Amino acid sequence: MMLSLIFSTALVLAPVSDVGDAPLLQESLLAAAKLESQDAWGAAVLYCAAARKGSVEAQYRLGMLYAFGEGVPENRKMASTLFSSAAEQGHVRAHAMLETIRLGASVLPPCILSEVKPEKLPELAAPTLPALNANQQKIARIVQQIALWHDVDPQFALSIARVESQLNPQALSLKSAQGVMQLIPGTAERFNVRDAFNASQNIRGGVRYLRWLLDRYQGNVVLVAASYNAGEKAVDRYKGVPPYPETQSYVAKVMKLYPYAQHKMKQHYINKAQMRPVL
Repeated sequence: MMLSLIFSTALVLAPVSDVGDAPLLQESLLAAAKLESQDAWGAAVLYCAAARKGSVEAQYRLGMLYAFGEGVPENRKMASTLFSSAAEQGHVRAHAMLETIRLGASVLPPCILSEVKPEKLPELAAPTLPALNANQQKIARIVQQIALWHDVDPQFALSIARVESQLNPQALSLKSAQGVMQLIPGTAERFNVRDAFNASQNIRGGVRYLRWLLDRYQGNVVLVAASYNAGEKAVDRYKGVPPYPETQSYVAKVMKLYPYAQHKMKQHYINKAQMRPVL
């Protein structure tokens, strides 16, 4: 399940509250967290009940389910509202997700407002991404979703992530590049990534960097890929792909996976992204 990679095993087994939920609520949250990998909708039911009783952690976790469409239908507006509420009450990870989801909204799930069960996501077969193992497919779906939120073609972001780390959240290079998007410490700091080995934070930082590069180079995929590898200063100095064997090989690998000279967003991605998010 995708969210098990965001909510680490340590989180599930350790106390789940950052902000002082009552002991009975913590027990309920722990039960829900353990349930997520088998029955995300059942976990959502428990999170709704705990959130109605005032649990900030439940608001955050329910927001994650709505953000990524796990167990309940994907709904960015509801996710953003839940993250906003939790963040205002001091929940650090909820604040980080607000930066990731980039949408201002004020829409609460009906199950928060009254004792009803949340809408259940229809059980459809998850699309299989070719040539990826199960763990890579989970990370790939996170990359694609966060790319949508930042107006980056999900297939372009996924191509960069595959070349960078083969979608490994724990990847660490000899040059100290970290995580799925292989962020060096300076880039992580530049894009406000506090924990580069947290999958969602790392991917958000990498995708935001891609979005910045796409704007800088007017969607030129070759220059964006070269800059992601060697830095925009090197690309500007050489007025194109720098004559570094590593960078030239890197660009070739990206272009093999994303064979377009110009960045493009397919219409069905644009429709799915819905409104332009708030910066």
